[in-house]
Amino acid sequence: MIAAPGTGEPAARGPDLSHDPAPPDQAVALGAAAVAGTVTATIPLTFPPDGGPTPLDQRVEDPISAALDSRPWIAEVLALPSNTWVVISLMLAGAAWFGWQHRWWCATAMVVVPEVAAGLNTWALKPFWGRPLHDYLAYPSGHTVHLVAVATTFVVLIESTRARLVIACCTVAAWICAAVGMIALDYHHATDIIGGAGAAIALSVLLCAAGGQVRQRMAGAD
Repeated sequence: MIAAPGTGEPAARGPDLSHDPAPPDQAVALGAAAVAGTVTATIPLTFPPDGGPTPLDQRVEDPISAALDSRPWIAEVLALPSNTWVVISLMLAGAAWFGWQHRWWCATAMVVVPEVAAGLNTWALKPFWGRPLHDYLAYPSGHTVHLVAVATTFVVLIESTRARLVIACCTVAAWICAAVGMIALDYHHATDIIGGAGAAIALSVLLCAAGGQVRQRMAGAD
């Protein structure tokens, strides 16, 4: 079996992506993670003492509520990209794509990274910032973290620049739709959703980088 250039692994099945560049430069990815993490860490400085809506939240939420309060079904449809089962389906589809190419480490990372990111958000970030909404902690938005973590992990792991751009654009569109839906349904404030996206990008990039380091060390030890 022919080895894929520079990897020592069997050549991937599926479309020929040999003309595409390697995965994103780690310095660029880590820079993006730093910016995203800074955004997530800075937003809570704008919260009022009771954790209620910020002026930004109110500016975003007022027109959305005016447009969709009388049409809740539209809000439900818009929020669908953040639905847990939709996100899990996308995550498994990404893992299946890498499995089809015999890229087993990537297939594993495609499942592990988003789930670990979502877990860290639930059990560490939410309690740390402690922003209440209704009967739960809202910041950063868990549904947003899950969705954006799946997309970010896929973008980091794939090798096609065109595919990265397409996935990034689709993710932004889905994120905006989900944000409007969740705000209209009063599930989250706008800043919860912005912070969730930042947390997802930072956590996913760092987890992928850490996994890559472990993989290299294991390969070097063989």
